[in-house]
Amino acid sequence: MANEGVNETTHEPVNLGRRRFLTATTAVVGAVGAGFAAVPFIKSWNPSARAKLAGAPITADISALPEGQRLIVEWRGQPIWIVRRSQAILKALPTLDGNLRDPKSENPDQQPNYVLKGNPEYRSIKPEVSVLVGLCTHLGCSPEMKAEIRPEPFDPEWKGGYFCPCHKSRFDMSGRVYQGVPAPTNLVVPPHHYENDNTIVIGVDPQGAA
Repeated sequence: MANEGVNETTHEPVNLGRRRFLTATTAVVGAVGAGFAAVPFIKSWNPSARAKLAGAPITADISALPEGQRLIVEWRGQPIWIVRRSQAILKALPTLDGNLRDPKSENPDQQPNYVLKGNPEYRSIKPEVSVLVGLCTHLGCSPEMKAEIRPEPFDPEWKGGYFCPCHKSRFDMSGRVYQGVPAPTNLVVPPHHYENDNTIVIGVDPQGAA
């Protein structure tokens, strides 16, 4: 047959069409694997497409999240940023109020009330862990994370945060928007709660939250 040859080791017929299919499949799987390796810290535990459209909760494991790094998951088609902030960043946040448009997060549409209890500058349930929707509130671009406290071309007194290169909007490490930029409001904090010390559930408020 045109699609068959002989295995020189076993002298058994070889289906060349099946071999070509398996070779192509292996190449595709390898390419997908390389794509994930190129972005090692982006992680999404997704349910079915139908469940995602319905806004099903997303569970994220933060046990291996280092200080100063970001974990990205997807919820309702939006990137969710989970960042473990350093003590230096936490100390800097209260010093920025005079530079911000809404330093006390008074717009109730941008976060659930329970993330403002304790220290409102943190906008988080746990001080060291920030959870934000990673979309600029200007035109929905995805800002870059500039988490280090050091001078930047766009701000010589930068204290860490997010910079949107599309239209130069800036946000601090709590997602609070700076004055004088196109973005009108703070980044959104999605509903979330901790299932345990290392597991965050995005999309569900804590039990009994007001």
